Amino acid sequence: MSRIEKALEKASQLRTKSPRQQTTSMVKTIESAIENTVDIFPNQKKTDVLLVSNPLLVVSTDPSSHIAEEYHKLKSVMISLARKDEINNVVMITSALPGEGKTITSINLALSLAKEIDSTVLLIDADLRKPSIADYLGIPANLGLTDILEGRAEIEETLLRTGVGKLVVLPAGKVAINPVELFSSNRMSLFVQEIKHRYPDRFIIFDAPPILPFAETRTLANLVDGVILVIKERLASVANVTEAISSLSDTRILGAVYNEVEVSVSLDRYSHYYGGYRYKKPAPVEGEAVVPETR
Repeated sequence: MSRIEKALEKASQLRTKSPRQQTTSMVKTIESAIENTVDIFPNQKKTDVLLVSNPLLVVSTDPSSHIAEEYHKLKSVMISLARKDEINNVVMITSALPGEGKTITSINLALSLAKEIDSTVLLIDADLRKPSIADYLGIPANLGLTDILEGRAEIEETLLRTGVGKLVVLPAGKVAINPVELFSSNRMSLFVQEIKHRYPDRFIIFDAPPILPFAETRTLANLVDGVILVIKERLASVANVTEAISSLSDTRILGAVYNEVEVSVSLDRYSHYYGGYRYKKPAPVEGEAVVPETR
């Protein structure tokens, strides 16, 4: 019996106890898991936190921008759905094609959720072919999901506590040569069940590969509670998006994020409120005065 299977058996035994015993045991389990997460800065003080510097992670680097505000709106929808019990705690973010911004969306949403007082977040890099979350955040990724699924590591050994709110990251780890087989394995099903039960009060976000080129994304979609589809303007065609939605017919699509949309001056509702935000100007009309670019 594997360690994950033993953990599930133990969790099952806990659920057979009285409600009071169950609650006490579950709280101790969660507290133990949090204490056992790996510190990103093992040689520094516990108060040190991850400094997010990538300009694409606007929730941390440019929190007053209108793009950051759109991520906050997405967060609000997630929290609202969870409070109404319309979704559980495990969500997958993907796109029809590569390059549509699913990873940036995943990280920004996770950062926004983690800054909520009551929200804890586990962000999982499930793109085992081309992992990138660790690079975007500038964190080590020696062990990760691949190592768990191939039996080389336990969950506790892979978790990285960022110090940014209540955000914990599980990197992809080693690039996998057989992600389809790994995602279809019984070990993957057990892993998802384990994190669902171990972190029942957390938002768990999977950053998955794009769905049209790769089969493993469809397998993962059947294990999570809901899917958010990222669509980049001028990249994915209507046919691409239609095919992606069709391939997710067995799971619940929570909604779509329309990414990298050009915003004209007349439609930029934030330009007056956030006077310092830089927006793209439309081409001047002949005979019309040219307005200096606003910053």
